[in-house]
Amino acid sequence: MFSNRYIGIFPLIFVLSGCETTSEKPTPQTVITAQPSSVISQQSEAIEQVAPLAPQTLDDVWQRIRVQLSFANSSHPDVQQRIAWYLSHPNYMDEISRRAEPYLYYIVNEVEKRGLPIELALMPLIESDFDASAYSHKHASGLWQLTPAIAKHFKVHISPWYDGRQDVIDSTRAALDFMEYLYLRFDGDWYHTVAAYNLGEGRVLRAIRNNKKQGKPTDFFSLKLPKQTSQYVPKLLAAAQLLKSQKMAFPVIPNKNAIAVVPVSGSVILDNKDKWQQLESLNNGVIRFPAIIDAPHIVVPIDKQAAFKSMLASQKSNDFSQWQHYTIQSGDSLSVIAKRYAISVNQLKAFNNLTSNRIRAGSKLILPILADQEIEHKVKSGESLWKIAKHYKVSINKLKQWNNLSSDHLKIGEKLTVFLSKS
Repeated sequence: MFSNRYIGIFPLIFVLSGCETTSEKPTPQTVITAQPSSVISQQSEAIEQVAPLAPQTLDDVWQRIRVQLSFANSSHPDVQQRIAWYLSHPNYMDEISRRAEPYLYYIVNEVEKRGLPIELALMPLIESDFDASAYSHKHASGLWQLTPAIAKHFKVHISPWYDGRQDVIDSTRAALDFMEYLYLRFDGDWYHTVAAYNLGEGRVLRAIRNNKKQGKPTDFFSLKLPKQTSQYVPKLLAAAQLLKSQKMAFPVIPNKNAIAVVPVSGSVILDNKDKWQQLESLNNGVIRFPAIIDAPHIVVPIDKQAAFKSMLASQKSNDFSQWQHYTIQSGDSLSVIAKRYAISVNQLKAFNNLTSNRIRAGSKLILPILADQEIEHKVKSGESLWKIAKHYKVSINKLKQWNNLSSDHLKIGEKLTVFLSKS
């Protein structure tokens, strides 16, 4: 199905690393039962209508997913309860499709390339409602709600300037790597795998061991798991069953690539605010506009790929006047300057196109810090994130990202950092 390169590689680091978000998980086939024959017949007829077509030739990505769904239907009460919830919120999938449109084709392609169950392409729906900027109370982040520990282990870069967990390219690779590892760890049981993705492998393994000791079944629905996790798999199964049966409308998402990846070499200042606004929603991982630092690439609309490639290629001629300049003093070193301004030596070198650590007194460095644009805001009585964001003309998501906030609740006297651009 996929490479076994992860066998035996990972220690029990993941015991404490599950992506505990607002979703629920699946289980083994023991409790999974088929739907009534009349429903199966209707589904079979619907699938037969598109069967002659390859999934890649369909017009809609949701339908491309639908014809490849392989998890068995379940009549478990938790699944049926979630199906009822979805059906009672008919506009929910409208918002999901709006958010998923730039990403879903890419994610489906990546899942198919690895030969993984297509149901995994639905997991961002369960994890984050396809919100690439989402944060959880456990500091998980992005479409796939990766925790810092998991992200680091799977080589997703996180710095004060870039958070790869909120980048669709980096996060999708890491999430699928993680699930491949878990699949092997749980001996090919996808429900246990998805449960462990949410909760952490250690706690799922303990639940399985406990059931074995007591002579109980070890399928997902028989395990004693926290409520959030016990409902995580049912959420995924419910969404898949609704898509399969076509009992709920999933607004069409064109079955074609919507985004392109443009590599970034070194550090870039994209100081054209109008152009950045075309990219911001696709690049939540870039934390401090207009500085693109530590990011290996930017994601752009597919029809603007050439224009942005050309723009990045001409960055050397940009006006850096809005950025803070520093005159090197006698006795200075890059490490001393970097520490003083809370940046890394590599960032300082990249920003100034330095190939060595040697610097000369009297020379000037450009610091990746907006001059006079970093503001400390003290929260006052009656203020909310919405009011503060409106006052500074920034987004709530950016306020939360800059200050590592996992909720919308603020405390009076709390200090928030706000980054503003003059452009």
